[in-house]
Amino acid sequence: MREIQKICQACGRVIQWRRKWEKCWDEVKYCSQKCRGSKRSDTDLEIERVIVRLLQDRAVGATICPSEAARAVFSEESWRLEMQRVRKAARRLVDQGLILICQRAKVVDPSSAKGPIRLKLTSKKGFL
Repeated sequence: MREIQKICQACGRVIQWRRKWEKCWDEVKYCSQKCRGSKRSDTDLEIERVIVRLLQDRAVGATICPSEAARAVFSEESWRLEMQRVRKAARRLVDQGLILICQRAKVVDPSSAKGPIRLKLTSKKGFL
């Protein structure tokens, strides 16, 4: 029996089951060839650590904008170009159960969230 939902290890989005994967579904880790070629780097892991650290430094239940993490990791000139990378890191953290992605104070599905998002720690115990 195949697993109902799998998360891409690169981008953090839900992997849609395909019939061609019927015999190898257990080995599928990436949603596309592009994700297969863009495995997590040290910078991606640093982004994840910064997101969790920023949230742990806030009051319980407080949120951050992903741009705060981007500014903490990247230079003033390049942080805007790296926002997609920060959103991917946030989706991976949701899969790990460490954070939630919110829009208008409501938790949303990380795979389909479009527009401005906020990040919220699930508990003060989670850390990397």
